[in-house]
Amino acid sequence: MGDPWHHALRHVRAGTLTAETRQTPGMQRLEAISGTTVGSEKLWMGETHVAASTASGNHHHGEAETAIYVVSGRPRFVFAHDGEEVVIDAAPGDYLFVPPYARHREENPSPDEEAVVVIARSTQEAIVVNVPSLMD
Repeated sequence: MGDPWHHALRHVRAGTLTAETRQTPGMQRLEAISGTTVGSEKLWMGETHVAASTASGNHHHGEAETAIYVVSGRPRFVFAHDGEEVVIDAAPGDYLFVPPYARHREENPSPDEEAVVVIARSTQEAIVVNVPSLMD
């Protein structure tokens, strides 16, 4: 393991993120920080792109807590609460927290602008479980 005070930093350059990670229809996930890319043990980080006038499939991230930062666009996040769909409309600079196992989807109602968010998860594994419904 060596000296814990002198580990090398890892640099992931813009444009080198990989799409070789779990995907959900209607969006593209790009992996930056993970066990695979940099050897992280407790963290996954990347970005998600949702094209204009597009919605992702319903999904959750298992045991992982997820933090989202909106970079551009006006994404909409939809989840189920007390048997009803709830919508959060977000804007650049906003943050969202997705608890473990929370079923949700991302939507981009804009007719001409892609929505881009940065995602950080509490596991280095890209847990993505695609589900048919938010309610089940």
